[in-house]
Amino acid sequence: MKTFNYFQPTEIRFGRGRLQEAGEVVARFGKRCLIVSRPVSQDFIPIIDQLKLSLERVGVDYAHFDRVVPNPTTDCVTEGADLAKSFKADVVLGIGGGSSMDTAKAIAVEATHPGTAWDYLFFKTPPTDSTLPVIVVSTTSGTGSQVTQVAVMTETKTRTKSAIYNSIVYPKVAIVDAELMLTVPAHITASTGFDAFCHAFESYLHPAASAYTDMLALEVIRLVKQYLPS
Repeated sequence: MKTFNYFQPTEIRFGRGRLQEAGEVVARFGKRCLIVSRPVSQDFIPIIDQLKLSLERVGVDYAHFDRVVPNPTTDCVTEGADLAKSFKADVVLGIGGGSSMDTAKAIAVEATHPGTAWDYLFFKTPPTDSTLPVIVVSTTSGTGSQVTQVAVMTETKTRTKSAIYNSIVYPKVAIVDAELMLTVPAHITASTGFDAFCHAFESYLHPAASAYTDMLALEVIRLVKQYLPS
């Protein structure tokens, strides 16, 4: 039998209505929370309002950085990190798709380290345990950033894309509330659902695949095939 290692430290809270638990979760890690999201559109307002109400109920103060861009840039990360530092945030909560969650992770590093997040890429100096704890709330099913140690970003000046890859940026808790995913447009559901399929397919073909990851990958492929077309 092939040997393997598997490490997944993120606590996953899955189910309908779990967003209301966000305040309780954040309060375990800090009292001053930086919310990280894309600009708030009309359909996103009720979700953000529900999140903020959950934080208020448990006495957590918050600031909201709502300037995440698709395929986040280092300029975007720095702008968010500057707000985190001025607000004295002690926990970061990313809500949205992969871009918002990756930006939250990178902000958690830059807000507590010299230089910028770009100085802590996977082949450079590793970030330390001074990194702020990260909580995420996913609103799409595509990237899987809610359970990874990766924060992808693009350096604004050179347009070079790379990533922080370190276990220190694993989210402490991931809230996966299916009700939130019902609010996204059909084309987003289609594209992110196919992204989930691609991740599973790549995992199954990977030379380092194991019996454990094969089991997960095959089930994802089956579910996407069954439900995405409808």
